[in-house]
Amino acid sequence: MTHDDAWREKAAIVTGGSSGIGLATATELVARGARVLITGRNADRLAQAAAKSDKIQALQTDSADADSGALIVEAALSHWGRIDLIVNNSGAGQPMPVDAYDASVIAHMAAVNIVAPSQLVKAGRAALRESKGAIVNVGTAVSRNAAPMLAHYAATKAALEHLTRSWAIELAPDGVRVNAIAPGPVKSGALTGMMGLSDEMARQIEEEEARQVPLGRRGVAADIAPWILRLGSPENQWLTGQVLTIDGGWSLRT
Repeated sequence: MTHDDAWREKAAIVTGGSSGIGLATATELVARGARVLITGRNADRLAQAAAKSDKIQALQTDSADADSGALIVEAALSHWGRIDLIVNNSGAGQPMPVDAYDASVIAHMAAVNIVAPSQLVKAGRAALRESKGAIVNVGTAVSRNAAPMLAHYAATKAALEHLTRSWAIELAPDGVRVNAIAPGPVKSGALTGMMGLSDEMARQIEEEEARQVPLGRRGVAADIAPWILRLGSPENQWLTGQVLTIDGGWSLRT
């Protein structure tokens, strides 16, 4: 198997695949010959993403729904009869000072960042066992240090990293590899979308983060997607249980 044909005719699931890192990952997979099912909540963005290639199928679903994992796996298998890669990219986060803690917001973050990947892995295990496939979870470099105002976002993503290592051991007898990436500040629309910040506040944060990154800029989705493919590639049969931080040195600053 060569680098050029490693993904040919393979089938992947990318949650949160209609924008940002998810869309960049789906696009890169398709360019390598894979078929991809993307998921998300926004029907218009999903349709726009799916229109980029006849190898992209879209499923509108909310990862916070308890039955989303089974629905996603069923859709992928109905299209291609196989699953070679699951990318748990969907995420939820919201800035909250201690005095503003809201149980429903915290529960939603846990549902999307912890429960949803768990349910998807459970539903997809048999198909991944058959293909000797892989799972790549998307965490965050925010969890590398203290995260005032983003404590629950960082904590739930840190939990996903722990799940990564635990699943790597549990699924190893199936021949299924599990790894994760922890991106730093990436321009993906998450500040105004997932985090719900105003355009002005997002711009200020982006400028501050760019000053903090030792390599001199914030990342873009294209900095991250190739590493997801590398961690998930069938060429890397002996790589599992690893969490790779990709952040331009940002998490080393303190």
